Amino acid sequence: MSGRARGRSRGRARNDEPDEPARRPGDSQPTFGENQLTTPRGRGRGAYRNESQPARIPNVEHAASQLQQMRIDNTSNQSRRGNDDVKPHMFSSDDNRPIEQGDGFRETGARPKEWLMAGGRTNPEIYQQQGTRAKFFQGNKGAESGYQEQGNRQRESNYQGNIQQENKRTSVVRKAVGLGSTNIHIIANAFPVECTLTEWILYQYHVDFNPQVDSKKVRCAMIADHKDLLGETRAFDGMKLIIPRRLPQEVTEVYSEMRSDGTRIRITISMTNEIPPVSAESIHIFNIILKRAQRMLGGEQIGRNYYNQNLRKTNTAYRMDIIPGFLAAIQKFEAGNLLLIDVAHKLLQTDSILTQMTNLYHLYKDQHDGDNKFWDRCRKQFIGTIVLTRYNNKTYLIDDIDSDKTPLDTFELRNGEKISYADYYRKQYNITDLDETQPMLISRPKEKDKRVGRTGLIILLPQLCYVTGMTNEIQNDRTAKTSIQTLTRVAPQQRVVSLTEFVQQIQTNKDVQKMMNDWHLRIPTQALEIQAKLLDPEIIKQKDVQLRYDQTKPDWSKDMRSNLLTTAVSLKNWVIIFSRKNRGTVVDFIEALKRVGPPMGINFTQPIVVELPDDRNLSYITGLRQTVESTTQLVLCVLPSSKEDCYNAIKKFCCVDHPVPSQVVLSRTIFKKHNLQSVSTNIAIQLNCKLGGELWVASMPGMTTGLMIVGIDVFHDKKNNKSYAGVVCSLNKECTRYFSTVTPQLSGQELIDGIYVKFAEGLKKYHQVNGHLPGNIVVYRDGVGDGQLDMVMEHEVKQMQGCTVDLYPDVPPKMAVVIVKKRISQRFFSKNHQNYSNPTPGTVVDSALTKSE
Repeated sequence: MSGRARGRSRGRARNDEPDEPARRPGDSQPTFGENQLTTPRGRGRGAYRNESQPARIPNVEHAASQLQQMRIDNTSNQSRRGNDDVKPHMFSSDDNRPIEQGDGFRETGARPKEWLMAGGRTNPEIYQQQGTRAKFFQGNKGAESGYQEQGNRQRESNYQGNIQQENKRTSVVRKAVGLGSTNIHIIANAFPVECTLTEWILYQYHVDFNPQVDSKKVRCAMIADHKDLLGETRAFDGMKLIIPRRLPQEVTEVYSEMRSDGTRIRITISMTNEIPPVSAESIHIFNIILKRAQRMLGGEQIGRNYYNQNLRKTNTAYRMDIIPGFLAAIQKFEAGNLLLIDVAHKLLQTDSILTQMTNLYHLYKDQHDGDNKFWDRCRKQFIGTIVLTRYNNKTYLIDDIDSDKTPLDTFELRNGEKISYADYYRKQYNITDLDETQPMLISRPKEKDKRVGRTGLIILLPQLCYVTGMTNEIQNDRTAKTSIQTLTRVAPQQRVVSLTEFVQQIQTNKDVQKMMNDWHLRIPTQALEIQAKLLDPEIIKQKDVQLRYDQTKPDWSKDMRSNLLTTAVSLKNWVIIFSRKNRGTVVDFIEALKRVGPPMGINFTQPIVVELPDDRNLSYITGLRQTVESTTQLVLCVLPSSKEDCYNAIKKFCCVDHPVPSQVVLSRTIFKKHNLQSVSTNIAIQLNCKLGGELWVASMPGMTTGLMIVGIDVFHDKKNNKSYAGVVCSLNKECTRYFSTVTPQLSGQELIDGIYVKFAEGLKKYHQVNGHLPGNIVVYRDGVGDGQLDMVMEHEVKQMQGCTVDLYPDVPPKMAVVIVKKRISQRFFSKNHQNYSNPTPGTVVDSALTKSE
């Protein structure tokens, strides 16, 4: 990277970022000087934001005086108790400071039903001034835990391996065959993990290195040097050491030397815990052993999973490496400890970020204002991407580019010593051939890093970073995307074969088997068979007809195109905008809409046609301003390419500046004439929905008191460091019309502080449309992991329950909250003789591979 390109544009920290020491490069390395990033510099887009500001909660029952009194009372109580008496498991939603006592959401009856139904709101300024914080509980911590403070020994007879809380969740009730279903048998990607020894006690030790050793590989090698003391059978994850026998002393000190420079390292091994066989900690031990087995089988850890570099496939046309591997983890389910395995692929660009930056620099260096264009392109292309650092095989999210720094700059180690980045990488990872003029990449610490006190910035070298996953260019190129997907998609038959072969390798590899025998573990090669349920096909109604479909392929789209939609909306006053070069394509598209619409009940009149001389963003916005009126039903924009900035500009105009329903279509989508009718039909259906029409309805269960379905999710815009919570609520008995609302969140915050108010808005709208409140409410909450289930119960479900208490004076509604997870490891297969296929849609698994709670 030349000095010219590096020096003209400067990466800078945001003005609202507090001074904090920087993270060590790559992982948890030493810090910068304290004032390293206090002053904004240059033109780079800053990405550092203070996330410890208090959350503003739209609370609907307290007045300012009540809040002030609560704070006074709480301060007085804490003064009497002393700081040590603050409950450790009660924190605010965004930091670890003790919060005010009290519910934090509501006080029953604080606001009357009439006030909420009339659209009453709380003044947010009150809560901004008082700093009120939401309360929630952090999982199964504190005095309610099933463990004592030390030893992980059983406390009560209700201890069953997993930490459980009394009366926390209701027991699971199942029926052998549910209403409208039949029993079937399927195969899962799960294999039992059996322990061959009944009396099994392990000992856990914490390991410290002084001076600090950052490379996990080097730490493991140093521990291996002391096998005479520790024994051959051990599990070490870089900090935690597990062995099946107790060392003579509680604290043991040994010494090793760095192979690179001979530095003498003191290793302190401290006893921390005993692990009984029923402890939940044993699952962690099993996974450490599993990772070691994967390394023995030739796997290399990249991120969290292991991949086989020897089976790497390279797509030279798009300079992409495709590395196959396995997602493998041992978890506790109702059927016991199970090994879940799935096929995985890691996509990795063959060129480092520095190589790509150099190519971009040569592309822009001779252009007018080339330096600014170069840095703008770098920021757009690399900020927000996930990169892999090959020296430690870890992944990081790029938040900024700091062109002020080079590998020759220095930072401060934990012991106070200053060292340059170049010397650090040479000493820690034996990397010597570094471009000394390259800029530096900035990555903010992850939440798990913050929880252990690593709050500084991570400094990365572009020369050592490789972008993972599909780039935007490949995502927008159908040919490229299809080419890569053919190498990564695995059919059910091949998937089962791969999983079985993986378990067979564990059984046949002598080194792996010796290790498994030393730990008294065994994994059978027979996959878990589960009894599941197959639901009967649903009844789909459209206008006056019922649609029948093949349950193995639940697709009724072809049948619905020849029948009238349930509710069709005709377009009488609509606008279509396109650039001049797409004129012929758009003319054919308009004619196709006029042909496919009437059979479904949608009549398309001739639109107002706006032909633009070019495809600049300003041209589209100018065309919209000149043609969109208050009576315009819909705007349809045809773009020649997938330009995010143009799309955002159109949506901002149509959603904020001049609210009107809008549809954006790429010209390549409607270019091919042989499938234009099919594409036009799908677009016509989508336009009908955006105008409030209804396509088809499903047969809903008979509920005389009304049903409202609620969907809740949180969107995290990592590129702009913003988060938004969305809530949608059905308004009619067919659940085809919905009310939607959005509330901003702190960046990265998953739990929703203002769910009370948004839930009340949905109930108010339902009452306005139907004249009564729903008697049955089903809430689908997306994006929540297992570790957040209890927090959702305490933080969100209580808000919704409190809302119903305030709005329903007599009989409260029946409410069910369903957590929806898409990122799961469970895979299921139907077996027909020796052939495997995907299960029939409508298959329900509610036993064996589910959690006991």
